Amino acid sequence: MKKEDLRIVYMGTPDFAVEALRRLVEGGYQVVGVITMPDKPAGRGHKIQYSPVKQYALEQGLPLLQPERLKDEGFVEALRSWQADLQIVVAFRMLPEVVWNMPRLGTFNLHASLLPQYRGAAPINWAIINGDTETGITTFFLQHEIDTGEVIQQVRVPIADTDNAEVVHDKLMHLGGDLVVETVEAILHDAVRPIPQETMQTEGELRPAPKIFKETCRIDWSLPVKRVYDFIRGLSPYPAAWTELVAPNGQTTVVKVFESEKIAEAHTLPAGSIVTDGKKFLHVAVPDGFLAIRSLQLPGKKRLRTDELLRGFHLTNEYVMR
Repeated sequence: MKKEDLRIVYMGTPDFAVEALRRLVEGGYQVVGVITMPDKPAGRGHKIQYSPVKQYALEQGLPLLQPERLKDEGFVEALRSWQADLQIVVAFRMLPEVVWNMPRLGTFNLHASLLPQYRGAAPINWAIINGDTETGITTFFLQHEIDTGEVIQQVRVPIADTDNAEVVHDKLMHLGGDLVVETVEAILHDAVRPIPQETMQTEGELRPAPKIFKETCRIDWSLPVKRVYDFIRGLSPYPAAWTELVAPNGQTTVVKVFESEKIAEAHTLPAGSIVTDGKKFLHVAVPDGFLAIRSLQLPGKKRLRTDELLRGFHLTNEYVMR
């Protein structure tokens, strides 16, 4: 079969999913339909916002479905009418068997980790939070349990000590576009030899990548300096690590922290203590050193470098972070 004859249905929602779709369209593959999440209001004005995948699909004139429920009979029939040979899923949602089992060549997913490590919704964030020095991307065939299907291909990617979630996201997004096309070609030419995940060698215990909620993002200043540093960069720039800044009078302000640097230095200060000159630097004590805060954000304000924020916010060593 030629690639022009292979009927592909693509499923995805965020920016991460656009790159692979773009590579397929520009590469001359026949994308017969796109499925993305329903529109939802966003921002202060609650304006309806299209997902990045929907935006791209509309620009390219691709047929589009946005089901509320993936088991809905009307949706399933519409999907069946596209007569896909292959379905591709990138950053979408869990599919029922009636959907993933429909095409004759199966349904494969692009996942932003080296499966079986980091199964779940937030693999990039958790790999950095846990201080990993390597991650990657995996294509695998879908089956019943989430992120457990047989692996088709993988690409390994180093994580630098200075990389945050945005940097790693963008690396994996572009490499993911390549890997999706390579996987489609391998399937087209019957060159796939899928590997069951339970037979794959992994270093150390398997770590999950659960969805991240607001409370997940709260900084624990009682942890070692490296752990707090990795936590901050693993959530930067979104959803962002946060802490409470407590004034001498007890008033609290929620502060988002985007960038920090490690300072290994012995001291006797309680965790969360602040050391600042009130002008240029802000250091927060942890048991084995300090975190030098480089950029942060106050409620209702934009993100600022620490020296910019200190020009308009009177901060003293009597404040604490908790």
